[in-house]
Amino acid sequence: MTSIGGAEMVDWNLAVATATRLVRPGPEVSRDEARAVVAELRRHARTSEEHVRAFTRMMPEGAPLPDTPVLVVDRAGWVRANVEGFRELLGPLLAKMQDRRGGAPGGAVLGAVGGKVTGVELGMLLSFLASRVLGQYETFAQVAGALPGDPATGGRLLLVAPNIVHVERELEVSPHDFRLWVCLHEETHRTQFTAVPWLRAHLEGEIQTFLGATEMEPGALLERLREAVQSFAGARPDGERGEEAHSFVDLVQSPLQREVLGRLTAVMSLLEGHADFVMDGVGPEVVPSVAEIREKFQQRRATGAGRLDAALRKLLGLDAKLRQYRDGERFVRAVVGEVGMDGFNRVWTSPNTLPTKAEIAKPSDWVARVHRKGSAGREEG
Repeated sequence: MTSIGGAEMVDWNLAVATATRLVRPGPEVSRDEARAVVAELRRHARTSEEHVRAFTRMMPEGAPLPDTPVLVVDRAGWVRANVEGFRELLGPLLAKMQDRRGGAPGGAVLGAVGGKVTGVELGMLLSFLASRVLGQYETFAQVAGALPGDPATGGRLLLVAPNIVHVERELEVSPHDFRLWVCLHEETHRTQFTAVPWLRAHLEGEIQTFLGATEMEPGALLERLREAVQSFAGARPDGERGEEAHSFVDLVQSPLQREVLGRLTAVMSLLEGHADFVMDGVGPEVVPSVAEIREKFQQRRATGAGRLDAALRKLLGLDAKLRQYRDGERFVRAVVGEVGMDGFNRVWTSPNTLPTKAEIAKPSDWVARVHRKGSAGREEG
């Protein structure tokens, strides 16, 4: 990334240092317990591959299993991994902003100071998230030795051991069952991106379009930030109160970004809902207490950890992610119920067969659009 006087738009090292300093410690475990947890998560990650493949039928029989790394990490390890992903994904946008700043008076000083401030802010956000994420398929991680532009490169599965242990203790569920249940969800994400070659590039393209449409004028950006804060606080210029507080992500966007965000929301709802559907579909055969785990976990998702947690989730847009799990799972269940698993898998044919945001809410419309076209094509051929 270009820099001015050696200063980047984001001080990534400071972001890591801030997050690792602020993140809360994980649950107390002995060294032997920690080793046992790591070993079991690695075993579950391997066994989940075959369970997910058999249930989803997304990969042909005999095809090689996904060759992407599985990393069992602590909270600090999750932070470092995600900073690498952010740096890769945000590089083009930050370089563009860096170039604009370079021509302004005092650009070098602003670059140095702004990079520090942004690094601290990003670190604070990551410290909040690092104690909540159980697992993640990190889509945009670059694999060492990969060729630039290769759509098959990148991606690794992260399992955050202390968070998994924390939640299984909090819910008072079987550790063995819960760990396998989590691995089934994350393995589904790995299967989605390894079995569908175009998906990673498509998603990255949409995100880059969203970021590329970011308003560069500081005044406009500050105005949108003020609007976000006022909305979150329930304040309006004339003392009026809005119907509902919006997240910062909802407000800081142009009309083009709203359009792209609608498509991204539909894709993420599909991916998250599909993973939830698979983990519960496989569950009864391999996770004896899956019903108990699902019930308790849903309650935990819905309630959060308290008022502060709920407020932060709202401001950061994490409530929208919870809706993605629910709405996406409902879409997948309805489509599979109507046209079967193979019929549902036509969703992975191309970007044109992905559901729209409206179709996520009304699965029958997706079935009518995709399967009507397919049937007509076969008849004509």
